[in-house]
Amino acid sequence: SDPTTLPVPAAPAATALLILPDLFLHATPRYAHVFLPATSFLEKDGTFTNPERRINRVRPVMASKTGKQEWEVTCDLVTALGYPMNYESASQIMDEIATLTPTFSGVSFKLLDEVGSVQWPCNADHPLGTPVMHVDRFVRGLGAFQVTPYVPTEERSTRRFPLLLTTGRILSQYNVGAQTRRTANVEWHDEDLLDIHESDAEARGIADGTWVTLASRVGSTVMRARISDRVPPGVVYTTFHYPGSGANVVTTEYSDWATNCPEYKVTAVEVSPTLRGPDQQAVGATVGSSTTG
Repeated sequence: SDPTTLPVPAAPAATALLILPDLFLHATPRYAHVFLPATSFLEKDGTFTNPERRINRVRPVMASKTGKQEWEVTCDLVTALGYPMNYESASQIMDEIATLTPTFSGVSFKLLDEVGSVQWPCNADHPLGTPVMHVDRFVRGLGAFQVTPYVPTEERSTRRFPLLLTTGRILSQYNVGAQTRRTANVEWHDEDLLDIHESDAEARGIADGTWVTLASRVGSTVMRARISDRVPPGVVYTTFHYPGSGANVVTTEYSDWATNCPEYKVTAVEVSPTLRGPDQQAVGATVGSSTTG
């Protein structure tokens, strides 16, 4: 789901040693030299801390299909590498965390089993946790408001790439679909489509449902067009849930100066009809020309 994805496969392929734990052998673990078993949330024994600072106990509702918890796999691995880790339970690991992390110093499985959950900091001063973190003022005072300057994008439409592409998600799929494309959700969204305004489609000889090439200065890919009034003239839109279409091979290297969030919403592109048919295998993206004029 990262932008400018053409170079991405080369990175793990060039890694001397890549160790990955996962539930499924999807695209990424295929690059791993060592593939470790993982457990789902239904199999885990431990804790879960949510954005409310609330620490909850997680108890398995079914036995692990691999026969081991993830912490046991980690212990086996690092012990084999020469650093023995001899934990006997997830509770023992939580006890060690409490000895090393002041905000968790009062947390234990025993406490969580008794009270249900606590919000950190949980320590000698707040033995049952801290429901409200700040009262009247923050640690640094009354707060610090900062004006964030508006920085316009450097991406521009050009004669060669006159349209602007914006990408996004659809409710029934998640990111590149590793978790959702194998479910019945594909009945609602079984491919990435390119929404294009009727006037832009007509000017390019594009009919609804036909295959088109979506190209930018970074790369190109192929998908089907959908004539839509959801987008204004000059703008096209697609999702990025299917590797076959791989919309992010088209997005650029630009990112937000403060957060480094990729600029998925503004990419100069051109859309053109293609001879690819629906019976052909999905094609990979190709490197586009660096010419922007």
